[in-house]
Amino acid sequence: GQLPTWLQGILLRNGPGMHTIGDSKYNHWFDGMALLHSFTFKNGEVYYRSKYLRSDTYNCNIEANRIVVSEFGTMAYPDPCKNIFAKAFSYLSHTIPEFTDNCLINIMKAGGDFYATGETNFIRKINPQTLETLEKVDYNKYVAVNVATSHPHYDSDGNVLNMGTSIVDKGKTKYLLFKIPSSVPEQEKKKSCFQHLEVVCSIPSRSLLHPSYYHSFGITENYIIFIEQPFRLDIVKMATAYIRGVNWASCLAYNKDDKTWFHFIDRKTKKEVSTKFYTDALVFFHHINAYEEDGHIIFDIIAYTDNSLYDMFYLKNLGKDFAENSRLTSRPTCKRFVVPLQYDKDAVVDSNLVTLPSTATAVKEKDGNIYCQPEILCEGIELPRINYDYNSKKYKYVFATEVQWSPVPTKIAKFNTQTKEMLHWGQDDCWPSEPIFVPRPDAKEEDDGVVLTCVVKTDPKDPPFLLVLDAKTFTELGRATVNVEMHIDLHGMFIPQQDMKTEAE
Repeated sequence: GQLPTWLQGILLRNGPGMHTIGDSKYNHWFDGMALLHSFTFKNGEVYYRSKYLRSDTYNCNIEANRIVVSEFGTMAYPDPCKNIFAKAFSYLSHTIPEFTDNCLINIMKAGGDFYATGETNFIRKINPQTLETLEKVDYNKYVAVNVATSHPHYDSDGNVLNMGTSIVDKGKTKYLLFKIPSSVPEQEKKKSCFQHLEVVCSIPSRSLLHPSYYHSFGITENYIIFIEQPFRLDIVKMATAYIRGVNWASCLAYNKDDKTWFHFIDRKTKKEVSTKFYTDALVFFHHINAYEEDGHIIFDIIAYTDNSLYDMFYLKNLGKDFAENSRLTSRPTCKRFVVPLQYDKDAVVDSNLVTLPSTATAVKEKDGNIYCQPEILCEGIELPRINYDYNSKKYKYVFATEVQWSPVPTKIAKFNTQTKEMLHWGQDDCWPSEPIFVPRPDAKEEDDGVVLTCVVKTDPKDPPFLLVLDAKTFTELGRATVNVEMHIDLHGMFIPQQDMKTEAE
């Protein structure tokens, strides 16, 4: 096919790539050593490159020729030859664990540089052109967080907004929203953007020892949206996991009888909205988008009724019949919540406060809390992406992978949130990755551009390929076949040519 001449830049992707080191194997697919890969678009040609992230974790494991650094689903133990004192000491130091810097989930842009990110307090700077691993950044040096999300937001000035959890710091467990500026003042050029990091606000956890797990958060023009779900980390279990010989993943528990609480933080005052909004128990990883309309906050998420998704990816479950054998007990559902921030304070109890045309409800209860029920937009999509120019604004289109009852995507979809229409791309024996929308320069319409996805074939003899679709019609414009073994990955970003520093810089 033909690639549009305007498509110039690098598609950078990240995900787990190596699951065996020496005689040792990881237990879980999400634990594998991070593998970066890139597709560079230049004058109608595509160039492919891949490289393992040379994290400290990777280097330690390779040097020892076995897994020596613990990951979320795999607990590793120090060298048995060490004397008993060193061993006792390493047990004690695992209480709040020294987390891995195997940043395998996403790519983030901060201060003009690019970083591989995971969910710990470490991120690794990378060179997007060569995929070289550069310095390691510890968020903890700048803000008291033990974990942070790998789905930050970017405001109109290019500043990064992200969230992390501060575990039992000064006797409190809280969620912190922080901002990394896109540039530093001229007179402080030697300092990094992280040295100018500021905490925007903190939200106390409802429980000191059971903070909520979260993978992303939402943002509108005036508010930050944080969802405290009843899928929680047990800190005491986590602190003793090492001694008990279990992995950290076993310290996550879901309580289906609990509530899910919504927190809305005013971006100007940095204060939380005092009204308490909640919904039924759910598990979710990805926010899609959020915006404000007539005194309401509208936000769309992909939610599950249980936490079976994580368990599917234990490697013991990923045999050759994986697609047939692994059935999700809860299908991903795209839910739209409509939350009335401005409502009649004298409204009667049990009345629905939503005044927009929607099947979503927000019912006032006698204690003043507001119980929200969503509108179901569609089912069976995951890894959602939007035209990011429409982030925090009223929008139409979601680009996503499509899953049936197995967690491995078989198609990609374009979903219209307003008309509920869906377009699909799929072919036999193809597993596509998260689709990334790239707008055409000077585009006037939300879906004017292309969608990029890497497609892995279920038969290892068939080469994988990069697929380029017209975002409007979902017709194929072209594909670039790559004659290497490619892995299913997680997330990534497109870096337009003009956002790339030249090598000289």
